[in-house]
Amino acid sequence: MGADIHGFIECRCTYGTLDEEDSSWYAAIDLDLLYGGRCYDAFGCLFGVRNYAGFRPLAEARGLPPDVTAEVRDQYEGAPDLFHSASWIGWEELTAVDWDEPAFTLDARVREYLYSAERGWYESGKSFQNLVGRSEDDVWMQEDKIMRVGRMTRREAVPADGEWAPVWATMKALADVHGPEYVRLVVWFDN
Repeated sequence: MGADIHGFIECRCTYGTLDEEDSSWYAAIDLDLLYGGRCYDAFGCLFGVRNYAGFRPLAEARGLPPDVTAEVRDQYEGAPDLFHSASWIGWEELTAVDWDEPAFTLDARVREYLYSAERGWYESGKSFQNLVGRSEDDVWMQEDKIMRVGRMTRREAVPADGEWAPVWATMKALADVHGPEYVRLVVWFDN
């Protein structure tokens, strides 16, 4: 059974208030409208869920923010037997990440490469294999595939121009208006 991500981008609106304490968070956009993927490498890198690549997660198991909006809390609490691993991360944090940082441990999966005349050698997937006796950057042939043990970088797990690009663009646009400290992504998972 697979794991799916759900959540919202929240923004703290300070329009028309003189006192920052009077401003409140609002649910700006449902994550389902921006991201429909199931990338375990990104889930592990960002939130520690299905972390097969061995990352030090950026925002693991933080729970819902104490001042989360009622709309977001209601969505999460609407299926207590289904949803788990609630967390959040702010835009300010995301902009400070070293995206070239490698995973903490070796990937639990072996990268598989196939050859085609049009593309040459290309990564075709990852598979779980017994890694006993294998070390980082071991490469071997298995049938018609090249197999490689290695570590991913955060950039490989969450490419800026990949599936997450609409999420990052939306958060950046809100941060440009409200300030980076006033934009966050609140998520949870099901499986």
